[in-house]
Amino acid sequence: MAKITFVKEKKTIEVQPGTRLRTAAMHNGVDVYAGIHKVLNCHGWAQCGSCVMRVTKGEENVSPPGLWERMRMLFWRLGNENLRLSCQCRVHGDIEVESTPSLNWHGERFWG
Repeated sequence: MAKITFVKEKKTIEVQPGTRLRTAAMHNGVDVYAGIHKVLNCHGWAQCGSCVMRVTKGEENVSPPGLWERMRMLFWRLGNENLRLSCQCRVHGDIEVESTPSLNWHGERFWG
């Protein structure tokens, strides 16, 4: 069994290896989507990019990002590392994640 620790929610769950992060979160009461995206989302088809989560520990224990996820994340990765689409990320070992992370839209040196 793999353990997923949701940092903001202070919740740890156990899942079968290979479980998608979005599925595990939703089945255990963790908010995957923020704001209007709770209603307007692609339901796990990697089209909207609104289920983004930050893997804070154990990045080696998740599946590598596929081509479609890498293309979708080009927009989100501006100044943000370890971000994954939870609908595409499969868990294979113990990890810690931050759900609905704040995003750095402008990088470190926006004003100067």
